Amino acid sequence: MARTDFTSPRLFIDAPLAEGARLPLDSAQANYLLNVLRLAEGARVLVFNGRDGEFATSLHLASRRSAALAVGARLRPQETAPDLDHLFAPLKHARLDYMAQKAVEMGARRLRPVMTRRTQASRVNIERLRANAIEACEQCGVIWIPQIEKEAPLERALADWPADRLLIFCDEEAPLGDPIEALSTVGPRGRPLALLIGPEGGFDDDERAAILSLPQILRLSLGPRILRADTAAVAALALIQARLGDWR
Repeated sequence: MARTDFTSPRLFIDAPLAEGARLPLDSAQANYLLNVLRLAEGARVLVFNGRDGEFATSLHLASRRSAALAVGARLRPQETAPDLDHLFAPLKHARLDYMAQKAVEMGARRLRPVMTRRTQASRVNIERLRANAIEACEQCGVIWIPQIEKEAPLERALADWPADRLLIFCDEEAPLGDPIEALSTVGPRGRPLALLIGPEGGFDDDERAAILSLPQILRLSLGPRILRADTAAVAALALIQARLGDWR
C-alpha cells in the first residue's frame, strides 16, 4: 500500500492544521481547485503545512471563485527531513526550477545558493525558488518544507562552515573512482551532510583550494563524463541517499 494517497490533490497551506478547522483558500488555490482541476463540492483534498502532518479535507464552495476546506482526520504525523544541505551555484531560470524541484524530491532539507566567480546568474529569485520547492512537495507526498536561504558568496559559506557537517564536493577535476566506495568511508548514516555542486564553468583553482581546506570534506567524482550542473545534482543526491541517507 502506498504511504500516501496520490489520487487526491495536495496543497501546502500556511496555517495551523487541526481536525475540525476551516481553511479559507486564497484566490490562486481556489482557482487551481475549482477551475483547473474542476473539483466539485465535497471533493477530497490533502493538506500539509510542514509542521502538523498531513490531513484530509473536504472542499466547500462559496462561489465559482472562492472556497474553503473543512479539515478532517490527520493521515500522517509530521515527518522530519534528512539533515542534508544542497549548495549550488545558481543556474538560469528553467534549469534552476528543475534543480530545485528535483533536490526536494531527493530529500534536500535546505537549498543554499552560493555565488562563485564563474556563476552565470547574477541573482536568485527566492520566491520563485520557494514556489518550485513547494510544488515538488505537493506533487511527491513530501510533508516538510525545505528551508530556502538567500544567495551568499561561496567564501562566506565556507568561512561559516560548521565543524560537524561533512561537505561532499562534486569536483569535475577529481580523480576517477567509485563514488559508492568513497561514500562508504565517511561514517554512519544520519550525520549532518551537505552537497556542493559548482557553476557551469566549474570552480577556479583558488575556490577549489578553499573548499578542500575544510576539515570535513569528501571530494567526489561523478564519472568519466562532465555532467551539467542540474544533472550532477540529481546524480549526487541519489548516491548520497542510497549510501548515507534514508533510502536504505
